[in-house]
Order: sequence, then C-alpha cells, then structure tokens
Amino acid sequence: MKEDFLHYVWQQQYFDKTNLRTTSGEAITILKPGLHNHDAGPDFLNARLHLGEVEWNGAVEIHLRASDWHHHQHQHDPKYDQVILHVVLHADEPVRRTNGSEVPALALEGRLAPELLGRYQQLLTDTPVLPCAPLLGQVPVIARVMMVERTLLERVEQKAATLETLHQHLGGDWEATTYHALLAAFGFKKNTEPLQRLAKALPLPVLRRHRHDRRQLEALLFGQAGFLTENDENRHDLFVADLRAEYEFLAHKYQLKATALAPHDWNFLRLRPANFPPVRLAQLAAVLHARPALFDALLTAQDVLTLEQFFAAPVSEYWRGHTRPGRPGKVPHQLGRSSAHLLITNVVVPLRVAYARHVGQPELVEQAVTLLTQLPAERNAITDAYDLLGFQHRTAADSQGLLALHHGYCQPRQCLRCAIGNRILQPKPMLR
Repeated sequence: MKEDFLHYVWQQQYFDKTNLRTTSGEAITILKPGLHNHDAGPDFLNARLHLGEVEWNGAVEIHLRASDWHHHQHQHDPKYDQVILHVVLHADEPVRRTNGSEVPALALEGRLAPELLGRYQQLLTDTPVLPCAPLLGQVPVIARVMMVERTLLERVEQKAATLETLHQHLGGDWEATTYHALLAAFGFKKNTEPLQRLAKALPLPVLRRHRHDRRQLEALLFGQAGFLTENDENRHDLFVADLRAEYEFLAHKYQLKATALAPHDWNFLRLRPANFPPVRLAQLAAVLHARPALFDALLTAQDVLTLEQFFAAPVSEYWRGHTRPGRPGKVPHQLGRSSAHLLITNVVVPLRVAYARHVGQPELVEQAVTLLTQLPAERNAITDAYDLLGFQHRTAADSQGLLALHHGYCQPRQCLRCAIGNRILQPKPMLR
C-alpha cells in the first residue's frame, strides 16, 4: 500500500467510523477532514474535530506506520506542532511534538472495507494499458468523457506553459517563439532535438534577412544543419555545390559555423524516405519562404482548412526528386495533411493558448481547443487500446485527451488522482 491511498481514504472519509477513538481511548468526531496540502508541512490543513469533549482546529498528518513520524524527522520540525491527529494504518509507537507533547493517533487498521482494499490492489497490480480495464464497467460513460476532457485541457496547458517559458527566454518575441516551436515540431519526435538545436544555431534575425531568396534560405538551413558537407554522394551535384558556396559566404558573414550541426546529429534509422530530415528541412524552407509572418498567420487563421493551406507550401524543384543532398528519390512535393494536422495540434493550439494566457483572454483558449475538434482522430497503439475499451475517440481532441490520460494517469498508476479510478473506489452504495 502507498501512503497516498491513505490520503485518499481520509479525504473521502472511506473508513468505518463506528466508535472512533484514538489509540489512547479518546472519542473522535470528525467535523472537517481538512484541505489536502501539496506543499511542505502536514498532509491536511484546517481540519476540525472533537477529541473527547474538546474541539480542535489544526492539521492532520498521515503515515502508513506511526514510526514514519520519526523516520521523517517530524519530531524536530515546528511545522508539525500544529498536528492535532496522526492518522496511520499501523500504530506501532507513540509520537511527540517538538515540545514533548504526545500527538493523538487514529489507527485505520481493521477499518478499511476489504472490497475497497481489493479494488485498490487490483488497480496497482493489473498490467493492461488501462489499469482499471477489468473494472471499467462500473464507470458511467459520462465519467470517462469528463475525465478525457480534463486531461485534454491539462495536456494543452502543459504544452502552452512550455511555450510561455520559451517566450520569456526569447525576450517576449512571439515571432521568435513561433519559429523555435515550429522548427522543433518539424522533427516529428525522431528529430525534434536536432531541430531545436538548429533553431538556436540559425537565429531568426539572420533568417529574416534572406527569407525572400529561396536559394539563400535553403543554403542557411541545410548548411547549418550540416547537410552541405562534401561527400561521395553530393560531390558532383551542381545544385548542392551552389548551395555550399552560398552557405560558406553567409556563414562567414554571420559567423555561424561554430554552432553548425553535423550529419551524425540527425536520425534516419527506421524512417521512411519521406520523413528523412533533409526532406523535412526542404518542406520547412518552403513554409518559411512562402509565409513571411508566422505568428500572425497562425494566430488569426479561422479554421483548419486555412492552416492546412498555410503549411502546404510546395518545395523547390530539386527537393521534389531528392531524399538528401546528392541522393535521388521520390518524395512528396509538400507537407502532407496528416503532418500539417500534427503541427496544428502541437504548435498552433498550444501557441494560441499561451498567447491567450499572456494577454488575459481566456475565451481564446476555448477557440484554440476547438480547432482540435475539427481534426481527425490520431491513430496509434495507445489510442487503439482505449478504443477497444469503448472510450469516445472521434477527433484529435479525443486523441490528445487519451494520450494525456495514458501518460499522466494510467501508465504511472495515478489512479487516485483520476476521476475514473475514484469512481471505481467509491463504496458500493455510492455506485450507479
């Protein structure tokens, strides 16, 4: 058993209160269990209860064993002098405050319903992608839908918070924030990290000066990425040689070479040629060349179709027939719709939410999240597993919520923080 289960039991008051007494025999009447404290100090604050004939107001501390009080050194910490009740599973020894006074203790051993313990142990030990899968029939569909909506908002807020931090780091420049976020997202997981480095290695002010010239733009991107280094594949390729010469001039002008990446920094393993880093860079170059104002365009687009068109910039002729510099191959002429949808999900929506929070316009958050309801559902091994369990999965909003549910609750077994897990653990008379 984990201590957070006792926190849950105390907060919900899911234990037998018949003839409730401290270990020393005083009668206990719980008037208010207190507020769960997630910061330093006792576990519950502002609790109210009667011990014998006296009403007490203060904190409640919870441990699996009373002796944990000493293991955690609470006897030396004045913050725990406010504890009026020590709630434990096993009362193996008395504990005292810093002034030597004994802290009244309530032992829950024998007061927890066996069926509650059984359901809790099942949630902890079952191995499916969803720990509560065997018990899911006890949970109404509306409870599942509401939990997925909650995790969707949590996921979007987390992504937005990351962009807010990036925005502060970049001196409050929303265009630069969009540039860094867009480059990272063009890595599509496998190459996110090198593209983040490329955004730092190729500052937006430098790129802005050459956006209008596709040749110079590609020279900067491919050169700083390390793909213009001469090798057996591209040695006799005139287009690559021309880009290399242009890059050498610009790199010297802006003193860029010290931060340039190398070919080995990029991941090609288990990627289809259409997803190779040079192909993605060519698509990125096309977008940066065709769309001079990134942030304003992504902020003001009214619908998914407009955003699809934003990302559907055609690559230059050379990159329509090459998978990397000097290597011929058939590749898409522009970013595909499914890739554009991922960029809308991972860049546009969080960017709009971050901006809405920055300017204090919460209504813009709802508008941003609405874009996800206009996108098709994402299909992968995780979402498929929830599909099979009957979770609603019609749009990208559902997908994002399910992914957040999996990574934030199911995989780390945070069932006590989950509304679905809470519903399962409710005493049977409360189930519907």
